[in-house]
Amino acid sequence: MLSHKRHVVLFSLITLLFISSFSLSFSLPNDNDDDEDLSFLDEPDDVTTSHHPDLDHFDDEEEEEEDAADEDFDDFSAFDHPASHEEEEPTFDDKHVVVLIERNFTTIVENNRFVLVEFYAPWCGHCKSLAPEYAAAATDLESDDVVLAKVDATEEQELAHEYDVKGFPTVFFFIDGVHKPYTGGRTKDAIVSWIRKKIGPGVVNITTLDDAERVLTSENKLVLAFLDSLVGADSEELANASKLEDDVNFYQTVNPDVAKLFHIDPNSKRPALVLLKKEEDKINHFDGQYVKSAIADFVSSNKLPLVTTFTRENAPSIFESQIKKQLLLFVTKKDSEKFVPIFQEVAKVFKGKLIFVHVEMDNEDVGKPVADYFGITGSDPKVLAFAGNDDGRKFVFDEEVSVDKLKAFGKDFLEDMLKPFLKSDPVPESNDGDVKIVVGDNFDQIVLDESKDVLLEIYAPWCGHCEALEPTYNKLAKHLRGIESIVIAKMDGTTNEHPRAKITVDADRTVVAFYKFLKKHASIPFKLEKPTSTSKLESSDVKESQSSSTDLKDEL
Repeated sequence: MLSHKRHVVLFSLITLLFISSFSLSFSLPNDNDDDEDLSFLDEPDDVTTSHHPDLDHFDDEEEEEEDAADEDFDDFSAFDHPASHEEEEPTFDDKHVVVLIERNFTTIVENNRFVLVEFYAPWCGHCKSLAPEYAAAATDLESDDVVLAKVDATEEQELAHEYDVKGFPTVFFFIDGVHKPYTGGRTKDAIVSWIRKKIGPGVVNITTLDDAERVLTSENKLVLAFLDSLVGADSEELANASKLEDDVNFYQTVNPDVAKLFHIDPNSKRPALVLLKKEEDKINHFDGQYVKSAIADFVSSNKLPLVTTFTRENAPSIFESQIKKQLLLFVTKKDSEKFVPIFQEVAKVFKGKLIFVHVEMDNEDVGKPVADYFGITGSDPKVLAFAGNDDGRKFVFDEEVSVDKLKAFGKDFLEDMLKPFLKSDPVPESNDGDVKIVVGDNFDQIVLDESKDVLLEIYAPWCGHCEALEPTYNKLAKHLRGIESIVIAKMDGTTNEHPRAKITVDADRTVVAFYKFLKKHASIPFKLEKPTSTSKLESSDVKESQSSSTDLKDEL
């Protein structure tokens, strides 16, 4: 084993596995090769590649697929497959949506107090799905003096760059010219509710029992504060906390009878606060310091049900919770009635520490894509622990689904005593090609071999960019197959995972550019000399150039 530190180089075409392992060290610089003749690397070979699209000219469908990948793997809250061009486009009236370009952007944002701006791409499937909901919300919010606008980021690239737009759709809410990310849902009602909460008073007064009864009947979850006064410091703290919570309505009262109806002791010390929900875990009393941040944290930690059945609508509530660690129950609809009550019983023990999520894995629209994302197969009930999007680790529960065993699993999860689960295809029986096949289970053997420098492409089978790169990548591997210290490899990122990878390649997608990148960053110096003739040579004639006396040849 060599004593020097080798480098794993990750060339990623989809945003799936970007986890660092070793730090870079350039203690072995290569010679200055600015004058090196590399023209032979670009010479054509006998392999026909005309069926592959040009790297600089991807069609709309490929770009749409790339966009879907970029978004869908940020978390598992979006599961739409790339929209088909054969699907019928919805018809809707978007006359109330303002079209922004660089020329009018500043004027609209500065001359209107409230502006919601969507950066979109015409080929983006998620943007197409949002468009009719966005248009309907624009119509509803016109009476609130709120402008809903959109920017075609493919045309207004400077604006997109200025606002650091990296995916589609990206939506910002401007108040008096200052923007913040929009964090609400993607339906008309969700957009309208989110906006009105941001621009409204935040807190509604309840003064009579009739009003209280009406609120209790109409709300699924709410916060009520029992105060000495409807104005002043305590009311302001409540109002400020309400601005941090988009999907819970806040109320306040000074009426002891109203407080009693909301399960607050009328003789209790004020301010007192309660969160009510229409579910088994109905009442949550606040016992922290009565300040904005503590109130908001209390609401965020307790607003979800004991067990949340995963849907597109409630996905943001799960991912934006202060509680990051989750236990997920994957079960068919038929078996849910048997296993969800067990899950609920366990959830009571970990309230405020873990989020419990129920996924109907035979639900084709939502459940199945979530199960696929986590590598869950079959129809038997399964439980998985997920450390959250920022961490990304997953842990499989492989015992009988019972209250006692799940309690022990949850405890070990909180104490970081579990071994992570990683997806992997079967290790290939033969791996003798120029491009080595990497899967989760042979990643350590191939990629973390300290005697090699490894260029690893993580790809998706449906990715147009990946397909376009393939002939270039194969040609690079063929030229370098005689260099024993260099490994060119690829891994299907949709079916394989590993916690350790390296840096992204900042180079043009040509054989020469990749070669120069490897030459610069490789920890084991190498040099590929120009072949002595232009005739085809067998790969056995390609020798590793790690001494000046070796005559290197290469197959054109």
